[in-house]
Amino acid sequence: MIVAHVDRHANIRIISARKTTQRERKHYEEKTEKRERRDELRREYDLSKLKGGVRGKYIARYRAGTNLVLLSPDVAEYFPDEQSVNTALRTLIHMAKGPLR
Repeated sequence: MIVAHVDRHANIRIISARKTTQRERKHYEEKTEKRERRDELRREYDLSKLKGGVRGKYIARYRAGTNLVLLSPDVAEYFPDEQSVNTALRTLIHMAKGPLR
């Protein structure tokens, strides 16, 4: 069924409704199949490593324009929190700006 409608805040006004033709139904189904194929993960993604993730965990920082960086596990062992990472990076920047030898 094809329904033409208008949404106005809490009200929905139906303008017309009719059964789809066979051609329209086939077109919609093909379009849906293409969309479903596009949503599949690539073969190189290992789903067993993605367990325990939290959807949207960093979205507020992302929207604020914060740069997010994933530290390798061996590097992360040395930094208990973001402040220690920032302190180390600021020290490195300060040293890099020092006089050249």
